Amino acid sequence: MGITERKEREREEMRKLILDGAQKLFLANGYDKVSIRNIADEIEYSPATIYLYYKDKNELLYALHQRGFVKMVQEFQPLLLLTDPFEKLVEMGRAYIRFAVENPELFDLMFIMMAPMDTLDKEDWMEGDQAFGLLTQVVQECIDAGIFQKHNVQATAMMIWSGIHGYTALYLRKRLGMLPECDRESIMDDAFNLFCETLRHGL
Repeated sequence: MGITERKEREREEMRKLILDGAQKLFLANGYDKVSIRNIADEIEYSPATIYLYYKDKNELLYALHQRGFVKMVQEFQPLLLLTDPFEKLVEMGRAYIRFAVENPELFDLMFIMMAPMDTLDKEDWMEGDQAFGLLTQVVQECIDAGIFQKHNVQATAMMIWSGIHGYTALYLRKRLGMLPECDRESIMDDAFNLFCETLRHGL
């Protein structure tokens, strides 16, 4: 390995260390209560080191969102090979729930944690746009195939996302105490199937 490659690997390792430390503290203490110095103490480096890689907390938050959406899009990619558009949509929903259950801390940071979103509205935020874009693409395929009526594709995609996200968040936040614990997962699965059937017959 050459000097250039070794230095780049070291930079990537440092970025990962910084992001891991920031994610841990953001989730434990809340975005507003975490400082660059706190993150530096967590990873046992100086604040100056962090500033070599990220200009402020917003840029760190932005990078963590990028990390999350890149991972989510990777989960969706194999499903695009499915030929039936509605089956593709259903499997994307299952992949979304699976991603949340397997990556609860990352999901919390992406969608639940209160934090300023100004840097996340960048026009070049391709990762977030790509995730929603895949959903709208599949919804459009369902419309074109006559499975859904011709509603606004983005509004339809938002409604579907909101529905699946809602009970996923309830599950992760342990807000399902009204359900028998022994049957909770099967009820969640039944609820998802019912939601999918409602989509097929109600849109």
